[in-house]
Amino acid sequence: MRVSLAVYPGTFDPFTPGHRDLVARARVMFDRIIVLLAVNADKQPAAEAPARAVLVRDAIPAAWDNIEVDSWTGLTTTYCLRRGATVIVRGVRTAADLHYEYQLAAMNEQLGIQTVWLPARPHLAVISSTAARAYRSARSQPRT
Repeated sequence: MRVSLAVYPGTFDPFTPGHRDLVARARVMFDRIIVLLAVNADKQPAAEAPARAVLVRDAIPAAWDNIEVDSWTGLTTTYCLRRGATVIVRGVRTAADLHYEYQLAAMNEQLGIQTVWLPARPHLAVISSTAARAYRSARSQPRT
């Protein structure tokens, strides 16, 4: 029996309700999902990958026993090939996201990995990691 393994990569800075929803939806599509904290030199996350991995694990219900959390520096396709994953799962919130994701998917396919896009649910599409960080920062500021 063939077991399907998909990788859901991202910076997850922070892991938002939209990310969690995507994991919830993808986990019923594939036998196993790896939520992969990609280390991107172009981004300056609020916390290092191991600390973010703990936060992601804490946000995923223990009953979701087909979910693994890992981190990786390098090409996601290299990680997928090493782990035996055949699919990358990506969320799409806007038409601009789709344009960018299409380019990534084309490159990943050339390297032997397929991409599955899941559209964000409308009520979660407005929540980006950037907006979540700004909200968190504003709430931590003292009120005058």
